[in-house]
Amino acid sequence: MSKLEALIFDVDGTLADTERDGHRVAFNEAFKEAGLDWDWDVELYGELLQVTGGKERIRLYIEKFLEDFQLDEDITEFSARLHKRKTHFYLELLQSGAIPLRPGVERLINEAREAGLRLAISTTTTPANVTYLLTATLGEESINWFEVIAAGDIVPAKKPAPDIYDWALEQMNLKPEACLAFEDSLNGIKSSLAANLKTLITVNGYTKDDDFSGAVLVLDQYGEPDAPFSVLEGDAGQYSHVTIDMLKELHARRLSEN
Repeated sequence: MSKLEALIFDVDGTLADTERDGHRVAFNEAFKEAGLDWDWDVELYGELLQVTGGKERIRLYIEKFLEDFQLDEDITEFSARLHKRKTHFYLELLQSGAIPLRPGVERLINEAREAGLRLAISTTTTPANVTYLLTATLGEESINWFEVIAAGDIVPAKKPAPDIYDWALEQMNLKPEACLAFEDSLNGIKSSLAANLKTLITVNGYTKDDDFSGAVLVLDQYGEPDAPFSVLEGDAGQYSHVTIDMLKELHARRLSEN
């Protein structure tokens, strides 16, 4: 039986609740600056989250909701330019400290480091978004805690394709059975399971009704000693907050069941 060697984290919605009050707000700022009368409210943004990647969401919005919208340039170039300005506004939000980590994330990462587990990130967000989030919440040195940061367009196919996880595993020279993945969404778990990774889910407001079949455990949050998680699917055993011992038990339990 393989032992647990590494934890691989998604970012948006997993490490921090970035979507509703981060990315969505930044998109709207970019639209305003560009003179567009677009406004992505909370409900609409939830619909656009069916695709991963900001440029892809802009394209989906135009194609699905703006039948009469005329462009004087290629839609790919337009989306990329608009998304670049969105990233600018999102990084400003991160730098201001407006987007904290989810409860239990900082503690869990520190416990993993103390236990000698290897850490990696696999996400569809841009590398800059990852760097600024980690720096703003955990300090500049935290960038070096993660052996691999697989982000953005480093692979051509985004989640739900497994490519971003496959790339991270290749860089770490690890097999899937030596790792646990952490996700929050349907596209995320489709990606991690397609890469043959055991996956723990923590839901958020946008993903609480997603189908997480195949997850080792589905929780509302990672929890803290004085603020326990709620189990939505699966069996957390004796634990009330996510710890390294709990992850090792989940890893072993899941492997033995396969």
